[in-house]
Amino acid sequence: MKTSMKSLNLPKPIATYFAADKNDSETLSQCFTENAVVKDEGHTYKGRAAIKQWKTGTSTKYEYTSEPVACEEKDGIIVVTSHLVGNFPGSPVDLRFF
Repeated sequence: MKTSMKSLNLPKPIATYFAADKNDSETLSQCFTENAVVKDEGHTYKGRAAIKQWKTGTSTKYEYTSEPVACEEKDGIIVVTSHLVGNFPGSPVDLRFF
């Protein structure tokens, strides 16, 4: 049985992130604090402006879908596992977001 994002009952900021991940780098970047860090493809992106630029770049470079499949809290940190499928190296892959 496939788990949908709605059935996971994700906290609002996390649900907003996954909804914006489809096509809205501005809204996605606003899900992060000014000192947030994203690590992807061997690069580190620090702060909202860099995260927005990263998201815009990956959206033009790759086509993919991302479906959250699990959400758990560990030591006060929410960890979401999402299944990504697309035209990127290593697809499909399950990634952990925390």
